[in-house]
Amino acid sequence: MQVILMEKVVNLGSLGDVVKVRDGYARNFLIPQGKAKRVTPGNLAEFEKRRAELEHQQVEKLSAAQEKAAKLEGMMVQITRKAGVDGRLFGSVTNFDIAEALKEQGIEVERADIRMPEGPLKLIGDAQVQIVLHSDVVAGITVSVLGEH
Repeated sequence: MQVILMEKVVNLGSLGDVVKVRDGYARNFLIPQGKAKRVTPGNLAEFEKRRAELEHQQVEKLSAAQEKAAKLEGMMVQITRKAGVDGRLFGSVTNFDIAEALKEQGIEVERADIRMPEGPLKLIGDAQVQIVLHSDVVAGITVSVLGEH
């Protein structure tokens, strides 16, 4: 299926690109989330009318993401969990826990935006975590996991 991208999509294209994607990806993800529309003469004409407005929205989202990234960059979040003598946690620290800890510090971040390359944290210590606020903006924070007996 061919779609018009209404915003930049990672590994697919940028605003206004006409791309061919699988039907399920378009129907189940791109179109419901407002990231794309089907290619029809009416949709193409509507897009051309709204192009300036959409570009302006894209710039606003990017600047908001950059501001939030400036606040987040280098930040340290401490999370305390029960741990054994060897430093292993009795559970794990997930992206949900990190999002909650950031919320307590006054910064709202979506769970899905938190990237944990090695999966949930299962050991006491510091770990680097990336937060993808926009397709072009990534902030790095340190998560310090403290153990309690």
